[in-house]
Amino acid sequence: MTGKRKRILTGDRPTGKLHLGHYVGTLNNRVKLQHEYDTFILIADIQALTTHYDRPGMIRQAVRDVTLDYLAVGIDPNVATICVQSLIPEIAELTVLYGLITNMNKLRHNPTTKAEAQQLGLIQGEDLMTGFDQLTYGFFGYPISQAADITFVNADLVPVGRDQMPHIELCRDIVKKFNGIFGTSIKEPEGLVGEAFLHALDGSAKMSKSLNNAIFLADEPAQIKAQVMKAVTDPARIHPTDPGTPEICNVYKYHQVFSKEIVEETAKKCRAGTIGCVACKKVLVKHLESLLTPFRELRKEFESKPDEVDEILIEGTKRARREGKKTLEHIRERMGTDYFGQKTSELLPVP
Repeated sequence: MTGKRKRILTGDRPTGKLHLGHYVGTLNNRVKLQHEYDTFILIADIQALTTHYDRPGMIRQAVRDVTLDYLAVGIDPNVATICVQSLIPEIAELTVLYGLITNMNKLRHNPTTKAEAQQLGLIQGEDLMTGFDQLTYGFFGYPISQAADITFVNADLVPVGRDQMPHIELCRDIVKKFNGIFGTSIKEPEGLVGEAFLHALDGSAKMSKSLNNAIFLADEPAQIKAQVMKAVTDPARIHPTDPGTPEICNVYKYHQVFSKEIVEETAKKCRAGTIGCVACKKVLVKHLESLLTPFRELRKEFESKPDEVDEILIEGTKRARREGKKTLEHIRERMGTDYFGQKTSELLPVP
């Protein structure tokens, strides 16, 4: 059901512009992988609604913002397929079918879902059922939707962070059970785990727009500088000439990622007290500006061509629907729900 190259499904929930954490964690790798794999990148707007259902207008803008960020960092729409989840009804159909065979206990004990519910203050303790009166059906069933996202194009691999692996394992369980019941041949996807992770400069576990600690890929130089200059450094350094411990400094951790050619020299100067924290931050600002300026300029170029961006999303979504149609035709045939033979597909036209 796929071509010769292995297929990847990856994507993001559109809740705002993408930031450096996204770039280090996934985007940089996607740019490389798109030339090695048949790559589908899903803008998961329905899943964004599981936590932002009261702000659909924000998601409407975020779909455009995420697309612009993809294009800015080097995702090539002639190589990778960028598509919009809500415009692919085959995903919705597959979500319903998977929901029919997935027991509630599997969902209740998914650690990734529990972690997010805790962060949002929806549950107390470890049991999802403690938030039964606050958890929506969509949020609770998020892993089922994600399994449909992955398998509607019959993906082989899913690049994820280590914390997302429980979703992949549940997806594999769902697919295995589905295949066993109906005799389908949907692939059980493998997780492609990335190790890169970037803490926020203020020491928080993650970058967040709500915490005002993110450096966005579209940020102007003044915004980049403002975030870096308020970064938390070695608290023991009172004066610029005090010897420092770079390993506990957030700015040094960024140098390890974005200033690799000078990282050893920077550490040496820090330990010797020959470079102060402010000067060290200014060096980091220059390196981040060097990385982000081309992204920002290319983003503005695409932003000035909204019709071209729309066409990229439309054509990508059409291709994704064609692949989804193949998957669902196979499933209906095996389940016996292709009630009118070949004419069944004629009732469900795909552009």
